Amino acid sequence: MKRLLLLIVVMILPIFIFGQQTKQKYPIPLAKFGENVKAPLTSQERNQVLEVYGDFADKYVFDNPNMLKNIKQILRNRVVIKTITNENEKKACPKLSTVSLFNPYVKNLKRDESFNPSNFNPLKYNFEFHSLSASMFQVDNSNYYIIIKSQYQ
Repeated sequence: MKRLLLLIVVMILPIFIFGQQTKQKYPIPLAKFGENVKAPLTSQERNQVLEVYGDFADKYVFDNPNMLKNIKQILRNRVVIKTITNENEKKACPKLSTVSLFNPYVKNLKRDESFNPSNFNPLKYNFEFHSLSASMFQVDNSNYYIIIKSQYQ
């Protein structure tokens, strides 16, 4: 009788232990890269990397194929600058001025004095590039919005 009771406890105990766990784990999807990341960096993209990484650019970006691919994906496919003039389409979102600079490699990195969408360097800012969702920021005192697409879209 004791063996039967022990056997039942041993068989049912794991059900009670694991049955209490309700937290579902969802696998993180693989990042999607555009075909255009296979092309070499343009001179403007190279200058953007050098502006942010300075003397560390070779070590951390240019000599690191995965990081280089990730940076190309950010610069070419994941940062979109939109002009929204219709007041009904505008959304409340954080201002660009609230985003800190990414300056561990170049300590004297400065914000742009004026915003020019054609030469905006998103690498200068601590945007959450590895977030599961997209994010949007408004350029202060303008109709420009910066959209950072999720790497999983």
